Amino acid sequence: MRITGGLYRGRTILCPPGVIRPSMDRMRQSLFSILGDLQGVSFLDLFSGTGIIGVEAASRGAEPVLLVEKDPRKKAVIRKNISFVETGIELVIAPVERFLRVNQRGWDIVFLDPPFDMEGKGAVLDSACMLPHLAPGGLAIMHLHSAEKLATERDGLELADRRAYGQSLLLFFRRREGSA
Repeated sequence: MRITGGLYRGRTILCPPGVIRPSMDRMRQSLFSILGDLQGVSFLDLFSGTGIIGVEAASRGAEPVLLVEKDPRKKAVIRKNISFVETGIELVIAPVERFLRVNQRGWDIVFLDPPFDMEGKGAVLDSACMLPHLAPGGLAIMHLHSAEKLATERDGLELADRRAYGQSLLLFFRRREGSA
């Protein structure tokens, strides 16, 4: 896999051991085209897998970038994948649910890419979109299998966009004004 744009365009990203479902190049290019300029934007990549989404964000100017991955077997490869990034990018090895219980920082963009077979995705999305995780005016993006059903009517959130790419679906949510 290669970084599709920005400062690190063309750099190779390795696949760590274990179950992995890397994001398609076309989907990543489209996602970051939609997001536009990320200079000065903070980016949280939950269920980071290879770390490629976070590196793509950093490549386009996002800083800081935090990757959260629960599988410790992926740590060494993810660290290698982010080693060339010259701006603020970090890795936390922990289950996303535990990370969200202790996180005190607000993020401009929260990207969630849970395993397709994971139960409870809606609850994780709701938690990730609460304060302090999703900063006021921030955007949460959920990557799902296109055949998956996830309620888009969510307390405090509005569906801002929906994009399909083959078997992948991206849902873009914003927190409604005044909601926690």
